[in-house]
Amino acid sequence: MSNELDCNGRVLDLRTPQVMGILNVTPDSFSDGGQHNTGDAAVRHAVQMCAEGAAIIDIGGESTRPGAEAVSLDEELDRVIPVIERLHQEVDVPLSIDTVKPAVMRAAITAGAGLINDVNALRAEGATETVASLGVPVCLMHMQGSPGTMQKQPAYENVTLEVKDFLQARIAACEQAGIARDRIILDPGFGFGKSLAHNLQLMRELSAFTVAGLPLLIGVSRKSMLGRILGAEPDQRLYGTIALQTLALMQGVHILRSHDVRAAVDCVKTVMAVKTGYVTD
Repeated sequence: MSNELDCNGRVLDLRTPQVMGILNVTPDSFSDGGQHNTGDAAVRHAVQMCAEGAAIIDIGGESTRPGAEAVSLDEELDRVIPVIERLHQEVDVPLSIDTVKPAVMRAAITAGAGLINDVNALRAEGATETVASLGVPVCLMHMQGSPGTMQKQPAYENVTLEVKDFLQARIAACEQAGIARDRIILDPGFGFGKSLAHNLQLMRELSAFTVAGLPLLIGVSRKSMLGRILGAEPDQRLYGTIALQTLALMQGVHILRSHDVRAAVDCVKTVMAVKTGYVTD
């Protein structure tokens, strides 16, 4: 596994686990929809997340919550490109674009983003070729179905094995398209076409995904699985989020995608002190 990812000239250092701050510039995301969907509010929030210790900011202009409707190409571009252009000047950390559309990927990298986070694992027409030509890292996530349908009776014989097989197949497709293996990050896709039981099994068996020798990212922040466990609304799920992030870090996860950056950074520092036996600055 590469310990440092070149994200369009900015480095994401994975020698220790890092926190990816979530920046939704959408009106309808499940947890913070509408809070940061204007340019000034988005930039302020991203700057604050960097101050709290985010090593990378993930910018999304199309909600992937269960039941979400697709957004047009022009609307997604209008939402994310001005924010990326401003943040490229305002912060020093790498910027990630959360999109499934090759045209958005290209425009975002031109605007200053350095990593592509695709919940569809580059299955859109032309996506693998686009990422290969851009030369930036990519995160491949597993999703059964689409955001509009994924929570309608998801089914697996063994969710861990099936997600692992899917990701291995996507790695092979990426390599065949010319994407270097050391530019790939994996995400098992908590909440994307999984029941509560599926999500719990994935959490118990996360270490199964580290055997690929690639960085592993998880996004459990404020997810509906915590709503089921705790009976709590999204803004009341912080403690449950930290519990899941702790379990993930103990199993070797490299990146925590989180709404609550300061809490996640503290979680990383604490878990790594336990795992390594020493404290870092």
